[in-house]
Amino acid sequence: MDKSKEEKSGIEKAGEDLFKFAADRDDLKLIMSLLPEGADIKRETVEYELQILKFISTGWSITYFLDNSPHKDQLAELYWETFCQYSLNISEATDLMTGQKIDYFQIVKERLEMYIEAMKARPETPEPAIIMGQEFAQTCGNVDDVFTVMAGSRMFKSTVGSVKEYFEKIQML
Repeated sequence: MDKSKEEKSGIEKAGEDLFKFAADRDDLKLIMSLLPEGADIKRETVEYELQILKFISTGWSITYFLDNSPHKDQLAELYWETFCQYSLNISEATDLMTGQKIDYFQIVKERLEMYIEAMKARPETPEPAIIMGQEFAQTCGNVDDVFTVMAGSRMFKSTVGSVKEYFEKIQML
């Protein structure tokens, strides 16, 4: 009994850590700083979409890396439940500040489905970050802009790498 309680608290800690990582904006700021000043980029859109991509990439990484783990479903559920609560707060704050009703959770869910469908449509692509960067740029309205594509690819790749490193550190892989 004590062992399962310890495991559960470890899974809960992992869920909390992963959500905190996904919500952290330091890497987002770094990626934004790499965008050239003179580039024809909608910076607000790119920044907004980068945060969404980070949330999605973190959740996707949980199921990808823990595919054969008995902890996969529980950890994914904890992560997405925490995100759901967070998105309710974002939606309410947006409504209060702008008078616009948005469903942030639904927005992220639709983006997740879009990214997954894009990866399914191109299984021959050796690196998912290529697909993610292109889809990201399309979502930002800058499909032909190499800097926007690279920003999306960087966010995906660095997020996935960080989640993998975290799982290795806590010995879940």
